Amino acid sequence: MAALLCSTSLCGDITVSDTFLVSNIKEKRNSSVNRGLKFHTLKKVGPLFHRKKQRKTMRCSVVSMKGSDFSFPMINKKTFKSSELTKILKSLPDTASAFSYFKEVAQSQSHTTETCNYILEALSVDGKLQEMAYVFDLMQKRIIKRDATTFLTIFKSLSVKGGLRQAPYALTKMRDSGFPLNAYSYNGLIHLLLKSRLCVEAMEVYRSMIFNGFKPSLQTYSSLMVGLGKRRDIDSVMSLLKEMETLGLKPNVYTFTICIRVLGRAGKINEAYGILKRMDEEGCGPDVVTYTVLIDALCTAGKLDCAKEVFSKMKTGRHKPDRVTYITLLDRFSDSRDLDSVRRFWSEMEKDGHVPDVVTFTILVDALCKGGRFSEAFEILDVMRERGISPNLHTYNTLICGLLRVHRLDDALECEPDVIVVNSLINTLYKGDRVDEAWEMFTRMEEMKLKPTVQLFEGMLDYGCSPNCAIYNILINGFGKAGEADAACKLFKRMVREGVRPDLKTYSVLVDCLCMVGRVDEALCYFKELMESGLDPDVVCYNLIINGLGKSRRLEEALELYNEMKSSRGITPDLYTYNSLILNLGIAGMVEEAGKVYDEIQRVGLEPNVFTFNALIRGYSLSGKPERAYAVYQTMVTGGFSPNTGTYEQLPNRA
Repeated sequence: MAALLCSTSLCGDITVSDTFLVSNIKEKRNSSVNRGLKFHTLKKVGPLFHRKKQRKTMRCSVVSMKGSDFSFPMINKKTFKSSELTKILKSLPDTASAFSYFKEVAQSQSHTTETCNYILEALSVDGKLQEMAYVFDLMQKRIIKRDATTFLTIFKSLSVKGGLRQAPYALTKMRDSGFPLNAYSYNGLIHLLLKSRLCVEAMEVYRSMIFNGFKPSLQTYSSLMVGLGKRRDIDSVMSLLKEMETLGLKPNVYTFTICIRVLGRAGKINEAYGILKRMDEEGCGPDVVTYTVLIDALCTAGKLDCAKEVFSKMKTGRHKPDRVTYITLLDRFSDSRDLDSVRRFWSEMEKDGHVPDVVTFTILVDALCKGGRFSEAFEILDVMRERGISPNLHTYNTLICGLLRVHRLDDALECEPDVIVVNSLINTLYKGDRVDEAWEMFTRMEEMKLKPTVQLFEGMLDYGCSPNCAIYNILINGFGKAGEADAACKLFKRMVREGVRPDLKTYSVLVDCLCMVGRVDEALCYFKELMESGLDPDVVCYNLIINGLGKSRRLEEALELYNEMKSSRGITPDLYTYNSLILNLGIAGMVEEAGKVYDEIQRVGLEPNVFTFNALIRGYSLSGKPERAYAVYQTMVTGGFSPNTGTYEQLPNRA
């Protein structure tokens, strides 16, 4: 049946009568097939499309849009929820109808980011730039939040590739294409870039904003200063402070505090004190956060006596030390191995009514370990339990690391080695490249048949601590990273022998380990065993074995597995899959096949990255096809991607 008439509830208590369902139309109208549909079947419905049905809750009528055979509900006084409105927009048969309905709704209620992003995407598919500019301007005027999806949809419609990183270039194209930009848009984009850690690009957008006569908000300046501070770009931070004052913006306590933090961490203590003095002079007195930041900066610079002076000033002043202040003092003086000061601050903290918690206790354990007071550190664990505070993984890590620093493995094993603590201990040894000790600890744990006491449940539960799959995975991974493939395989066999069932991660780690040392046949055996065991390999596992085969120049087998994962297993390849194939096919001289893989990336809608282009360029260069290598390079540059060192290294020399 081409069309089915029904009553469909689209918005909770709002019922749209006599709507229809077209079976051959998918909900997403961004398909190129859907854009060609004419909906002639609807003409057979006749007058049913013009009936009205009254409801007590609201009045809902059916309006026919000009140039469309589709009809949809219009609201008189009822306000739709965002999800409901999006659902209605998706139900409309073409972009023109959806856009008309979008504008009609905008006259009686505010849209949301969700509805605006949906209509922007629909318009982008149809290449309706003018209409997209209307939606974007509406979002600006109504102060509707623009998120990353908003900007990326517009960038895509303007053929700007490379994501938010290309924002400075994309803004120029937006202005040239009729997209109005105001201060609200600039501020929002700067925050999005900073959130994505694109500080350089955020500063470029900021400069463009100033150049075009817009004033950034105080929040924007503060965010930029925080981002630049993380990059230790002190000069830029202080320049921003001057620029905001030039524009008539008065710095607040938060802005000044950021400057003190940045200057302090750079060791410029005199300048930090200068900012503190300026705050008092301008009537913007420092608060408890400012003082705490200054204490942290002084401790970092080794000026512990000055930090104590600031603390004393806080105690006698209006801004008393808070919990964060005490944590900062305890942590910094612990790093300095000043155990006496740690005890003093601890006492002051309790006098001020701040009850010690797991965080402060863990800092105390750390201070005792650094001072060589391990017996006292163990006693702190008992004190914590007496007060009803359970030591967490970080507490145990702190104690274990302290013991391992002085090579006291036996004592480390006494830290109530349940499964959680054993994982922590093995992780610590593995990260420190102490694989032998990790193995010794693992073996001795079994031999000693430890029965740690766990006080997380009612009463006292004694149980035997047996290695689990997670522990085996850590050790197998450790041996694999160290290139000890034989040891990893031996441990895997022991794991199976002891009745511990390997999981997907176990097999993936083992396959990766064997592929790294070129033992691809063994990796294939374990990959086959994985599937026979009833586990389903994921895209990561397939990527590992496909890449291993590719590096071994066994491209036919790699392509077979690639086709298998798509057709038989229904696993969608990711960009890593495609990049690996392109690289290895190109190195093997199979550049035509590599080009086909690149075409598939575009066909499935994935965004290639710099590695993709570099791999193609390398393949064409090695195959003696410099023209095609340079053609890929031009595509890369015009697409908004920034070449890196690898790009230029792969490009052939021009005659």
